[in-house]
Amino acid sequence: MVLDDLGSSLRGSLEKLRGQSRLSEEDVEEIVKEIQRALIQADVDISLVQELSDDIKARALEEEPPAGTTARDHILRIVYEELVELVGDSTEIPLEPQTIVLAGLQGSGKTTTAAKMAWWFSKKGLRPAVIQTDTFRPGAYDQAKQMTERAEVDFYGDPDEDDPVEIAREGLERTQDADVRIVDTSGRSGLNEELVDELEEIEAEVDPDHNLLVLDAAIGQGAKDQAKAFGDAVGIDGVAITKLDGTAKGGGALAAVDQTNSTIAFLGTGEEVQDIERFEPSGFISRLLGMGDLKQLTERVERAMEETGAEDDDWDPEDLMDGEFTLHDMRKQMNAMNKMGPLDQVMDMIPGLGGGLMDQLPDDAMDVTQDRMRNFEVVMDAMTEDELRNPRSVGKSQVERIARGSGQGEETVRELLEQHKMMARMLKQFQGMGDGDMQRMMKQMQGGGGGGGMGGLGPFGD
Repeated sequence: MVLDDLGSSLRGSLEKLRGQSRLSEEDVEEIVKEIQRALIQADVDISLVQELSDDIKARALEEEPPAGTTARDHILRIVYEELVELVGDSTEIPLEPQTIVLAGLQGSGKTTTAAKMAWWFSKKGLRPAVIQTDTFRPGAYDQAKQMTERAEVDFYGDPDEDDPVEIAREGLERTQDADVRIVDTSGRSGLNEELVDELEEIEAEVDPDHNLLVLDAAIGQGAKDQAKAFGDAVGIDGVAITKLDGTAKGGGALAAVDQTNSTIAFLGTGEEVQDIERFEPSGFISRLLGMGDLKQLTERVERAMEETGAEDDDWDPEDLMDGEFTLHDMRKQMNAMNKMGPLDQVMDMIPGLGGGLMDQLPDDAMDVTQDRMRNFEVVMDAMTEDELRNPRSVGKSQVERIARGSGQGEETVRELLEQHKMMARMLKQFQGMGDGDMQRMMKQMQGGGGGGGMGGLGPFGD
């Protein structure tokens, strides 16, 4: 998850209160100091850190916790609400036909963000297109073309045209069938007069519905000055923050943007086109504190199931509730998990499974898990159709043959068979469940069993 160090520090300080029923002034002082240290390390402005600390301290000591609420849950809610306030609102980007211009300095990640945003809109049922107008940076056209091919979205650019305004004009005509048109512009090492003039001319030609500024998270507190400069020069409606997966300064960028008249629209959290999400302050902070993010999780699950179903129209997940659970079914589930993104990100979205649990795992735990899933795929490729449909029939001699044929160890084959057996047992528990049983189970998953969360989860109510 983004800003891992910040989240880990905050969760660690809050865990010290587990089991306590009341907060002492010393407890609050210790928590506030830990929060200050974590936020400063995340490059949040000192004055903002002090203001946040004062607010948390005052509320923790003055507000009476609701009946039955533990000291930890009481201050957890206060920290949650104050951090949501710190990072501000999200930019309103409707799911309707529109034109968006991306601006930013060179190296901020505009071209990658354009393809990612187009992919995101395509998964929302809209037809997007990217128009590449960057004639300043060598290789911009080729990069945009490759990225949009990976995103499987429409693209227009002209590597032989030197006038970015002409490319924008022609691009609008060539992409008339698109619902959402994303115009990628060139950048410079700084916001100079040449870049401002170019952006103004493109904006006059395109007449966009939104101007979004793309900022590299590594800029930290400098995001405030850059957002203000672009806002004053060409006007911006929102900000997309990129590379949040690899910087300790992301907290500074998130908080700094809110100190301008800007809001955050999208977050880039990795190198793949799928590594983008709409910025939702409540879900973002909830994940940071280890309370999950069911909205993002639900979106990823639905997307994965749609894509898996598109690859094999004969496979219906609901069939798992009826007949025998085969290794074919298990492979489909594994593919769906892969399509949800990195496992550590998925785990962070599950209330009670992210946060503190993730902090206890080795750094390479999720990589090992993904390697294991790939090994399982190789093993299944070496199995006969009968073995795939009836894995319980696989005996010692078959295990030896499958191991030789797959190039994997016999232990890996046995792990696959054991994993299948465990998943089959879980499915049997679901079979025959009524709607009431299923609802009670979901409530237990979402609230009762620790971890908490927002929107009806854990101690926070409805």
